Amino acid sequence: MQQPRIGLIGVGLMGHGIALNLAGKGHALTVLEHPGNQPLDELLALGVATCKDVQALAAQAEVLLLCVTGSPQVEAILLGEGGALAALAPGAVVIDCSTAIPSSTERLAAQAQAAGVHFLDAAMTRTPREAREGRLNLLVGGEAQVLARCRPVLQSFAENITHIGAAGSGHRMKLLHNYVSLGSVALIAEAAACALAGGVPAEAFVEVLAQGGGAGVALERLRPYLMAQDPSALRFAMGNALKDLGYYQAMAGDSQATRRIAQAVEQTYAAAVSARGPDTLVPELVDLLGAGPGLGQGAG
Repeated sequence: MQQPRIGLIGVGLMGHGIALNLAGKGHALTVLEHPGNQPLDELLALGVATCKDVQALAAQAEVLLLCVTGSPQVEAILLGEGGALAALAPGAVVIDCSTAIPSSTERLAAQAQAAGVHFLDAAMTRTPREAREGRLNLLVGGEAQVLARCRPVLQSFAENITHIGAAGSGHRMKLLHNYVSLGSVALIAEAAACALAGGVPAEAFVEVLAQGGGAGVALERLRPYLMAQDPSALRFAMGNALKDLGYYQAMAGDSQATRRIAQAVEQTYAAAVSARGPDTLVPELVDLLGAGPGLGQGAG
C-alpha cells in the first residue's frame, strides 16, 4: 500500500496539515467539501481533488482518513444516512485520527470488520504546527498487519507511530495523554495566576519552574502567553479541551477508575467555556483564573 487512493474527511486545523503532507508527498488525495474546512487553496494547487458526497468519496478510497471532532461525528460519517461504511469496498481501511470515546471506537471497528473493512484508530498528539510540518505523533489501535500496510501513508504526516494494541486502544491512550496534558496546563495556569496576583514576575515564575520540577511541555506551551500574551504555542480551543475531558470521564467511568482530580480539571475548563466561550484558546486560562473568584469557585 505505497500509493493508495486516499479520501480525507475533516480538513480543519489538523486535517489541513495532514492533507498538505499527503499531497506534497505524491499521494492521490480527495477531500470532502465541508463548511468546517480550512481554505483549500494550497491543497488545490497541489492537485488535491474534492468531493461533495461522503459515499462518493468512500467509494473511490482505498484508505479513508477521518479527522473530525469526536465520536458523534465519526459515527454519523460511517453509519448515518448516506454513510461511508456502506460504500467502502471490501479490504479498504478506515483510519480514524479523531479523538473519540473508546467504547464507540470498539463498536465501529466491529461493524467495519463485519463489512469486510479494516479499522485503525490513529489518535494524534501535538499541535497544528506539527501537523503542517509532518511531525505528528500517532497512537494506533488495531491489527498490527493492517498498521504495517498503512505505515507508509501514516509516515507522510507523522514522526512517531506507536502501536498501542487492539482497536480502541489508540483512542484510550489519547484520552489519557490529553487528560495529563490539559491537567498539567490547568495546574500551571492556576499557579501562574496566583504568582501574578502576588507580584511574582512572569519571567521569574517561568525561569524557576523551567529549572525545576515544573519543567516540561506544558510549561513551554504556556511560556509565550506568560511572557508576551501570545497563545499561538497552544492553538487548542477550550471547547475541544472540555470535550476531551468529558470523553476521559466517560472512559474512566466505564473502567470504574478514580476521577477526583479529573473532575476538578473538567470543572475548571467548563467554567472557562462558560465565562469566555468555547473558541477561547487554552493558554488564556491564566487570565481567566486570575480574573476574580468566580472562575476559581466554579472550578472547585
